[in-house]
Amino acid sequence: MRRRTFLASIAAATSLAQSGWAAAGSPAFLAAARLPAGDYAVLGLSGQGEEIFRLALPARGHAGAAHPTQPIAVAFARRPGVFGLVIDCVHGAVIAQLEPPAGRQFNGHGAFSADGTRLYTSEVVAEGSEGRIGVWEVSTWRRIAEFASHGIGPHEILRLPDREDLVIANGGIQTDPSDRTPLNLETMRPNLTYLRATGEVLDQVELPDLAQNSIRHLSVRGDGLVGFAMQWQGDPFEAVPLLGLHRLGQAPQLCEPLLGEELAMKGYAGSCAFSASGEQVAISSPKGGRVQIYAASGEAVSSAALADVCGLGPAAGGGFTATDGFGGTALIQAEGAGMARVTAGAKNAVAFDNHLIAL
Repeated sequence: MRRRTFLASIAAATSLAQSGWAAAGSPAFLAAARLPAGDYAVLGLSGQGEEIFRLALPARGHAGAAHPTQPIAVAFARRPGVFGLVIDCVHGAVIAQLEPPAGRQFNGHGAFSADGTRLYTSEVVAEGSEGRIGVWEVSTWRRIAEFASHGIGPHEILRLPDREDLVIANGGIQTDPSDRTPLNLETMRPNLTYLRATGEVLDQVELPDLAQNSIRHLSVRGDGLVGFAMQWQGDPFEAVPLLGLHRLGQAPQLCEPLLGEELAMKGYAGSCAFSASGEQVAISSPKGGRVQIYAASGEAVSSAALADVCGLGPAAGGGFTATDGFGGTALIQAEGAGMARVTAGAKNAVAFDNHLIAL
């Protein structure tokens, strides 16, 4: 950094030690977006989807991680990416810029430790797509360790509630490091892996009968129930489950959609989220323009049609907040079997990217 920027970042970090998310306007979500002029930003959104703040990004963002107490967000580049910006969401200052080691790429996601002293980042070795989890010291934003993700192409990573253990969606797809072309679709082996914060494997789940169903995105309920969203790499006319549920040490449960909804998602689940009550879990598909809602016990409940929808998060009053590629937000609520109720929210002059990060 330049000296002036460095001094400003030190001042911002000092003030943040005394601040909480209320100082940043109490946003409910963070979301990456493309602006009308073609540049990129990360936005803080209210529970109603209204913009609270906007901070510039150097290139397209994907997802991010929010500090558990301080108004600090880390915005990651869309994979294959090499930047992670640590942003003071009160002052709009860049505190630090993270870069993976040479020959590595960030994979768009990260998670903080419970006490906020460490950041874990999802990474790949560029040649071969072997997974790594980077460990960063928050007080200095220095990389202090790494360990294997125990799979190819790790994507989303979350910390389990009330513990320091991590759950990782290893997508299983080896890609060309320059343009993401898949290289191993016939031999891919995705898995869901649970690791201690030291890298020790606690559990690992594979789906041998659905080896081409790439495990990509996650949501974790307060009691540790994990929802995992998948993206099918096989025959596009083959109907396969795109949502799974799992508890540490148990067998996975695959969730079947409603009759007539088997191909509505077009083989692609882009985000996964539990409702605020934890009684429901939903997945989204920008390709299918669909949100499917399930009971947390695994039974399909309803679906909603919404063009280019992908971002999903829990709505405070029940149901789900969703964002789309046209800048729209919506409240989606299941009402018995069949189609869910969609209530349009704020309309922003941006194109939202894939994810909503709940704060």
